[in-house]
Amino acid sequence: MNRMLRRSTLILPVNIPRFVEKAYQRGADAILLDLEDAVPWAEKENARKLVKDSIPLAAKGGAEVGVRINKDPKWLSQDLEASVYPGLDGITLPKTESAEEVRNLERMVERLERERGIHPGTVQFSILIETPRGLLKAQEIATASPRIESMFIGPEDYCLELGVEPSPEGMEIFYAVSWIVTVCKPVGVRPMGLLGSIGGFRDLEAFEKAVARGRQLGCEGASCIHPDQVEVINRVYSPPEDKVAFARRAVEVFEDGVKRGTASVNLDGKMVDIPVYNRAKLILARAEAIAAVEKRKADALAKIK
Repeated sequence: MNRMLRRSTLILPVNIPRFVEKAYQRGADAILLDLEDAVPWAEKENARKLVKDSIPLAAKGGAEVGVRINKDPKWLSQDLEASVYPGLDGITLPKTESAEEVRNLERMVERLERERGIHPGTVQFSILIETPRGLLKAQEIATASPRIESMFIGPEDYCLELGVEPSPEGMEIFYAVSWIVTVCKPVGVRPMGLLGSIGGFRDLEAFEKAVARGRQLGCEGASCIHPDQVEVINRVYSPPEDKVAFARRAVEVFEDGVKRGTASVNLDGKMVDIPVYNRAKLILARAEAIAAVEKRKADALAKIK
């Protein structure tokens, strides 16, 4: 399965046309059209009617496009019927609590792909864990379908389940985010998220710290609800130029050292051994993947002008 790098996901309510129309200009690696929390119950039916035409609008700037559906059985199938069309990259399943819920989603999406001429397996899944019950089942959930490409904690709802308010430091979700990272890494699923809240979109300094804490725990990207937060996420989840330059030199000097019969070399007073070498290669691979994503977005924007 082709899993492209994704640093930032901008969540927006699909029932507000001006948000959808401007989404492609925001620089996000992915756009998540929301049918769940951002859409009032009275607007759900109307919102569904907008999804099909919103997918190509949101994708104009080269971003991946997903839809967050409602988990409630009376809405889930209707949401999928309205969302699974050519151009859709993924479905986000909120409040996931069991592997069977994922497998049920997979069966429904398979049918829609078949009926609508979409290549099998195109639509991938992002799994949102928002309850302690879901966290306890995270290992089973993470391997429930090969379509699962990412998993993350929903801080607001998870804190609601805990009976606490989200704090700027995110200490109340430290264990949950750490566990998601631990569960995801061995099975090739991307852990996403931050350690804090996405709600305070005006305080970008606090938001950046929350994103950086998530990255330090091993997350590979994060979601946001305001365009101003996109640049923060993209920057935090991109290796700085000086680190990329050092990584490139580290790879060169290490490989040269191996030719000379040593697996430990000096670079600017720092030891470069096998773990450092492997980490440097990961940094270079990520930088290359980010460049590919930025080129994809730039090429898409160039076609519009």
